[in-house]
Amino acid sequence: MSDPKPVKILFVCMGNICRSPTAEGVFRKLIDDQGLSERFEIDSAGTHAYHVGEPPDRRAQETAMSRGIALSHLRARRVEARDFGYFDYVLAMDQDNYRAMSELCRQQPELASRIRLFMEFAPHMEIREVPDPYYGGAGGFEAVFDMVEEAAKGLLEEIRSRHF
Repeated sequence: MSDPKPVKILFVCMGNICRSPTAEGVFRKLIDDQGLSERFEIDSAGTHAYHVGEPPDRRAQETAMSRGIALSHLRARRVEARDFGYFDYVLAMDQDNYRAMSELCRQQPELASRIRLFMEFAPHMEIREVPDPYYGGAGGFEAVFDMVEEAAKGLLEEIRSRHF
């Protein structure tokens, strides 16, 4: 019997230096801790090319590292139209990025259902968007990490029920 096809997830924010690399790191640790790494392919990207090739924001890295997650190896990239056909889940951090990706995906309407808001996976939080902490202080990065952690748990729960 062959190995099951990995579930492919793309986390997306605006510049791919704060929220989406945090989500990538959090989800990767979650599946690593549960011995599920081989069942997934994970990446992150931004809807804008502001920071392509750069590592995550220093504050995002520090927040993640304080919780045992390294992000320094990640590099920002811009989301591409081909991502919608490749990834099973394309998860936007907020409505603006959701709209930007929907526009990018307009030539492939059959794939638009793959685009979702990440916080849909944490309905108990009653928050639909992960706020951009870029222009704030360290507290914003801590709050974002907490939100992302909750949504990551819900995402894994849904994937287990649908794919495993």
